[in-house]
Amino acid sequence: MDTHHVASRDYTREDEWLARCDLAACYQLVDLYGLSDMAGTHISMRLPDERHHFLINRYGLFFDEITASSLIKVDLDGRVLDGDQEGLNPAGFVIHSAIHMSHPDMACVLHTHTRAGNAIAMQKNGLLPLSQKAMTLMPFLRYHDYEGAALATEERERIVRDLGPDGRILVLRNHGVLTVGRTIGEAFVWMLRFETACRYQVDGLAGGQELNWLPDEVVAFTREQGRRILGPGGAFECGKLEWPALLRKLERERGTSYRS
Repeated sequence: MDTHHVASRDYTREDEWLARCDLAACYQLVDLYGLSDMAGTHISMRLPDERHHFLINRYGLFFDEITASSLIKVDLDGRVLDGDQEGLNPAGFVIHSAIHMSHPDMACVLHTHTRAGNAIAMQKNGLLPLSQKAMTLMPFLRYHDYEGAALATEERERIVRDLGPDGRILVLRNHGVLTVGRTIGEAFVWMLRFETACRYQVDGLAGGQELNWLPDEVVAFTREQGRRILGPGGAFECGKLEWPALLRKLERERGTSYRS
């Protein structure tokens, strides 16, 4: 199935239109998998061959309403280049621009406020090595302390510092979660994997049963397996295999209106 075969309306550059379609699909998938918070978070994508321009949602739309043509284009100074200036959320811009400015290889930044993700963000020790899912993610997991609503551009350097060069999942303590990826599929699958690990932990801690803590050497071995398997070039490189199937699932569930 060619999920991108659609007229590009007023967009003359095909690569921008394809990027819009993929990003709109990601918004729809976040909603489909129960990861959205009304209009409260954002997913952004750097445009191909435009290092300083990226796409983001117009604030006020729910994720299941977002289509390729509803996305707005902004630059790293917060100027809206295509769309309504009133549609840009300043807090969303601060968080996302921090990553886009410092990690040119990261094309996509995805931010959520999920129930399980926030539960882990509130817990002092964060994600615990209690499940295989959690342990394999730990090489890519970082934390950023809460500073209030992200409205100050000065916070950008601390977000970048805490993500580091190899981080892919950043827990925003007492706030939510952020993932990054070289592709939209990578960022989405990191988020879905992390959310699943968080749900496992919340359910396990709520069970009232004694937990099975693993030996340190087993945890270290499993972490290293995750680094090799899920990282760049790994057998299950995050998002590489899943994204085409996720697009097919979205179209089975919701049709192709996201490409309008």
